[in-house]
Amino acid sequence: MQTHFSDISQVIQLAIAPVFLLTAVATMINAMNTRLGRVVDRRRVIQDRLDATQGESHPECDTEMEQLRARSLLIYFAMFGAVLAALLVCLVVAGSFLGALLEIEISREIAGLFIAAMLAMIGALSLFLREVYLAVITGAHNRR
Repeated sequence: MQTHFSDISQVIQLAIAPVFLLTAVATMINAMNTRLGRVVDRRRVIQDRLDATQGESHPECDTEMEQLRARSLLIYFAMFGAVLAALLVCLVVAGSFLGALLEIEISREIAGLFIAAMLAMIGALSLFLREVYLAVITGAHNRR
């Protein structure tokens, strides 16, 4: 059970692409985190406005708060999907090394993990796109 240097170097070469993918996922998570921060800041502004005028009815503020709540949930689930994708990619890299070190055939498992990572990322990007769409639509509506 002697692992050859060439086996490990080949795994390192194959692991480079998933590592670049992790960088892209981290960038997406950062962008989503920034958007979530802006939504939270806006909710605080609206809540302060509501608190300052206790007892008065503000249907436009209530509507905006609901829209912001929906957007924050979309961002949260998009971030969850992106983090899940990143974790699965990490498992792909770790599994590749374990397979080479232990000299066991786990290519199907590695492929399954990578497919799951891509599905999680597709879900995350879809939710993120939906949130951006809601931001554009509600922003245009609120400016009227």
